[in-house]
Order: sequence, then structure tokens, then C-alpha cells
Amino acid sequence: MAMASATPTRLPLISKHTSFYLTNCLPQTRFSHCTAIRPATNRFKCSAGGQTGFFTRLGRLIKEKAKSDVEKIFSGFSKTRDNLAVIDELLLYWNLADTDKVLDELEEALLVSDFGPRITIKIVESLRDDILAGKLKSGPDIKDALKNSVLDLLTKKGNKTELQLGYRKPAVVLIVGVNGGGKTTSLGKLAYRLKNEGAKILMAAGDTFRAAASDQLEIWAERTGCEIVVAEGEKAKASSGR
Repeated sequence: MAMASATPTRLPLISKHTSFYLTNCLPQTRFSHCTAIRPATNRFKCSAGGQTGFFTRLGRLIKEKAKSDVEKIFSGFSKTRDNLAVIDELLLYWNLADTDKVLDELEEALLVSDFGPRITIKIVESLRDDILAGKLKSGPDIKDALKNSVLDLLTKKGNKTELQLGYRKPAVVLIVGVNGGGKTTSLGKLAYRLKNEGAKILMAAGDTFRAAASDQLEIWAERTGCEIVVAEGEKAKASSGR
């Protein structure tokens, strides 16, 4: 009767560096030169931690960007704020004898703060009339009247808000703005509205540096049914760049 040999049968399964042996006698295993195996739960935790870190960094970047934008907005008004601060000094020791001098300096302060000549003259002359009529008798009274005048100009709707295109022919509407502000799209909407009101529209591409700027305007001209003028050099440049 034949007997089974007790000599183990070795079956190399992986490589000469990492061996895994089976025996027909005892179900034993042996690992040699093997790195530690990380449990699946740990791998999941690491992956989740990486995602959490990504969103944390993203949130921090968004917060820093928003803070930077707010600081830029306020810094943009710093010049106007400094110019208007002169008004407090003018009205602090105001007296009736210095009315003309104070109002002249007030007019200058408003002009350098970009109020515009027409609005500035309107505000100053209104204050002058109230001072001479005895309605404003002190610096604080003039300051309050100035605030009310500016607030009224900013909140009161004018009688005519539509575009005035009948003064010169042809009427030219120039649209300018920062990149990505929607200039071309707004131009298309404006052209569509004016055409429906009976105007004859001719579009002209002025943005010759941005890629496909003229092509985008041509699309809007086609959508609105308006004519468009594109420089021949721009067409050649666009075709050669494709």
C-alpha cells in the first residue's frame, strides 16, 4: 500500500522576495520580507482626511479672496473719503462772514471727489440760498443739509432715464468695462431692444486683443439681425490662428 509522503509541497505564488508556502501536512503560512498591510478602514480614513484637507484649504482660499476683494473696494474709496474729510474741517469753525470762502472750498472738495460740475454747482448753490435765507445758521446745519442733498441725488429717480440718441447722427454707444463683465452680451441685448424700438443698428468690434472677441460679437449680430463691421485684418488673424 502506498503511503503519502510527508515532505511538504512548496508552491511559490508571488516572487522570490515575497514567498507564500502551502503544505499538504499542516495549513501553515509564512511571509518573508513583506511590508505591513494597512487595513481597509485605515485607507478609508486617510482618503476622507485628504478630502477634508482639500475642502479646508479651498474654504480658506475663498475666504482670503473675499477679504481681499472687500479691502480693494474700501481702498478704492479712500481718496474720496479723504477729500470729503476736508468738509468737516471747513464747517468746524464756520461763520457767516466766511460763507463765500467756505462754499468755494466746499465746491472744490466735491469736484475732486468726482461729483461732477453740474451736481456740484447744484449742491453748493442750494446751500448758499439756504444760508442767505437764514435756514442754515451753523456748521452742523450745513453738514446735515449737504448730506441730505447728496442722499436725495442718489435715491431720487430722474425724469429721463432712457438713452438720448437723437442729438447727433449717427449716435454712437461705447461700451467699456473689465474682462468678463458681460460687455458683449449687454451690447447684444441693447442692440435687440433698440432695433425693436425702430433704430438701425451697426455693431463694430473694438476688442481686438481678446481671442474670438469679433467672432462672439458676430454671433450676437446674427441673433439680433443687426449689421456688423469687422476689420479685414482681424478676419485674417482669426483664420490663420485656427
